[in-house]
Amino acid sequence: MPVTRNWTALWDAVLIILVLVAVKQFFLMYTVKFAGPISTVTAVIVATWRLEKSGLGWSDLGFVRPKGLWRTLALSVLAFAVIVLGSGLGGALADLFFTKAPPTDRFGNIEGDVPAFLMWLMLVWTHSAFFEEMLFRAFLIYQLAAFFGGSTRANLIAVVLAALFFGYRHAYYQGAYGFVATGIIGLGLGLFYLWVGRTNLLPQIIAHGAANTLSFTYRFLGLK
Repeated sequence: MPVTRNWTALWDAVLIILVLVAVKQFFLMYTVKFAGPISTVTAVIVATWRLEKSGLGWSDLGFVRPKGLWRTLALSVLAFAVIVLGSGLGGALADLFFTKAPPTDRFGNIEGDVPAFLMWLMLVWTHSAFFEEMLFRAFLIYQLAAFFGGSTRANLIAVVLAALFFGYRHAYYQGAYGFVATGIIGLGLGLFYLWVGRTNLLPQIIAHGAANTLSFTYRFLGLK
C-alpha cells in the first residue's frame, strides 16, 4: 500500500530548518554568543504559527503539564542517563575519526564571573532546555514522521534526520567531533521521545537543562 505523503508537514519542517540556519548565520556576523539563542527564539515563534495554521498546538507534540510529579522526575532521571550515555558513546565514536576541537571562546571566560554564569543559566533553561527540545525533538520529529507516513519506520527516519540536524547545529563551534558527539545525544533523546509516546516532553527539558547547568557550573568553578 503506497504511503501518503504529507507535504505540508515537510514544508513546515524545512521552513523551521531554514529559519534556524538563516537567522543563526546572519547573527553570527555580529555575535557568536547569542546567534544560536536568537535563532531558536525566532524558530519557536514560526513553529507556533505553523502549528496553529494546522489546528495544532505544542500540547499535541507533548509539551503538556505532567500527570504525576514522581513519574516525571523518574523519567527525567532516565532522560539524563540517556544524555550521559549518548555523550560517552558519541565521544568514543568521534574519537575514532576526529580530533576534539580546542575549547572556543563562545561562552567567554565565566570562571568566577557570577553575572555571566547567571546569564548563561538563563539561556540554558530557555534556549537549550525548552526551545531545543521543542524544536529538534518535538516539532521536527512530528513533522518529518507525518511526511514519511506516520509508521514506526517513519518515526525512526524522523529521529535520525532530526539528530543529524541537531549535530550540525553544534558543529560551528565544536567541529566535526562535536557534530558526531552531539548528534548521538540527539539520537538518544529522539528515541526517548518516541519511547514515551511523544506525549511528555518535560522530562527531556528537565534533563537537558540539568546537564547543561552542570556543564556551566564546572566552567564557573574552573573545573572544565
